[in-house]
Amino acid sequence: MSGQFITFEGNDGAGKTTVLNQVVTALQPQLGSQLVVTREPGGDPIAEQLRSVIVDEANQDMDARTEALLFAAARRQHLVKTVLPALRQHQIVLCDRYVDSSIAYQGAGRKLGEAAVFQMNQFATEGLLPNLTIYFAVPVSVGLQRIQQRTAAATNRLDQQHRDFYVRVHDAYERLATEHPDRIVRVDATQPVATVTQQVVTIIGKHLHQNLSAGGTES
Repeated sequence: MSGQFITFEGNDGAGKTTVLNQVVTALQPQLGSQLVVTREPGGDPIAEQLRSVIVDEANQDMDARTEALLFAAARRQHLVKTVLPALRQHQIVLCDRYVDSSIAYQGAGRKLGEAAVFQMNQFATEGLLPNLTIYFAVPVSVGLQRIQQRTAAATNRLDQQHRDFYVRVHDAYERLATEHPDRIVRVDATQPVATVTQQVVTIIGKHLHQNLSAGGTES
């Protein structure tokens, strides 16, 4: 299938969702209905229901493997109902989080094993990886400070972790970026939002020019 699947990744507090919204504003005039914006977990009515279970603060006793399986289940539903249909229509999908998040958060953060979580998601996604991933890199201390500045209404169960959890997540993202330089582009997310946004717009623009002008790449 043709189309481009672009994901946004990073520790909590990296600012990726804020930048994603601004990137959409910048790209929308040129891409119009060709642009599809979605998120994980969620992006589909059933996947959104699973998201509500995952983030509910009442579910503090959720087992780590249960959490990982729920993420994978939501991802499968989202992929089948939202992402794949868009790619088949030659659209450009911008997604807030994907498999790398599970590898970092459940594999490393929850200590389930990065390889084990990757394999679980291979089954869920049938091996589909993004064409491009933007990794918003920030030190753990910066991410935690930003999380603390959020209003209580903006936080959820997944924001209530100890510092060592976020260190493991950060380190996993750094490993992924090092291991997959052909797919993952690292952006210094400690810079002002406007600067980060412009850099991401440039990266995506270059990627689309290289791939779509050549007739698209296989997903």
